Amino acid sequence: MRISFLAKLLTCMLLVFPIAANALQLNARAAIVVDFETGTVLLERNADTPLPPASMSKLMTLLVAFEALEEGRLTLSQKLPVSKQAMSYGGSTMFLDTTDRVAVEDLIRGIIVLSGNDACVVIAEALSPDGTEEGFARFMTERARQIGMKNSTFANSNGWPAAGHRMSVRDLATLTERLINKFPQYYSLFSEKEFGFDGRAPANSRNRNPLLGLGIGADGLKTGHTQEAGYGLVGSAVQGDRRVIFVLSGMTSTTERATESEKVVNWSFRQFVERKVADEGTVLAQADVWMGSAASVGLTAAQDIRVLLPIPLPDQLNARVEYSGPVQAPIKKGQELGTLVIAREGIEDSRTPLVADRDVGMAGFIPRLRTSAEVLLRSLNEGAAPQ
Repeated sequence: MRISFLAKLLTCMLLVFPIAANALQLNARAAIVVDFETGTVLLERNADTPLPPASMSKLMTLLVAFEALEEGRLTLSQKLPVSKQAMSYGGSTMFLDTTDRVAVEDLIRGIIVLSGNDACVVIAEALSPDGTEEGFARFMTERARQIGMKNSTFANSNGWPAAGHRMSVRDLATLTERLINKFPQYYSLFSEKEFGFDGRAPANSRNRNPLLGLGIGADGLKTGHTQEAGYGLVGSAVQGDRRVIFVLSGMTSTTERATESEKVVNWSFRQFVERKVADEGTVLAQADVWMGSAASVGLTAAQDIRVLLPIPLPDQLNARVEYSGPVQAPIKKGQELGTLVIAREGIEDSRTPLVADRDVGMAGFIPRLRTSAEVLLRSLNEGAAPQ
């Protein structure tokens, strides 16, 4: 059922909350922009369409590598052999050959900064269940499903054009969130601007991310380009206490990629603000209790509730508390019972769990008997069979 928001809190919200900003106009074929802390999707276009991801799919190879490092199956100093399969790829490479044994740390930097197709295969063959790149691609697909990437299928480790090698921009955003959350110890590598591995390829030593060094807080993550995929970028930037992540795919040139990406970052920080709507412990509503020692229980914020809101400022904001009730006793303090829903024009609703503010025990025998009798009488009076 739905119940109204408390008047005191609603009045406060009316004073401070904004309405939707105009939608950003982009040329990208597919796009998604997400506020990192709140998870608010600020913009999306064809977000769930499986598309060729080009080198942006190397982020999945990196995730598997980071997980192997965390689990002790690899170490940064461990040196891995280079196969003929790794040497067979053209495009962006570290110019490895079969006489090399390369440290895992160098391979990871080679993937991030140099977009090394060969480096991906070296990692893939080391971690593949059957020792092949194809086996690693199958493993990547399975791992992607496990972490909620529903529209990703891999045919290789590096994004080289191949039938069925596809990712959605939403999946790439999910992957980016995981890389940042789970592996902060490696995330700084994504902002590295140059890596001159062994002096082999001075012309391929600089990171292709056009946002690094612009002073807009950009610190990652990966570009991509093939003729089929067009130009793409998985990016992230921090300004103040906010981080945004975004994925753009299907642009027509490096210039368009740079322009569109910078536009997204500026828009994300200038057109949205974060506001606190309730302090931890604030009781936002009362939920009816069934067969309890109290007739109701407070629904409260388990922690400070902050939401992202678009500007300019409005005159009002729609908010409601939802719960299924009456709630069956006994109830434990901190038990999740409802949801605070804040509707924001132009972007998805904010939904925050609400919990019980106190314990509510079972009513005694006589009160329970009285309640049952009242329900029975009400059912009879309404002409319905007792439930």
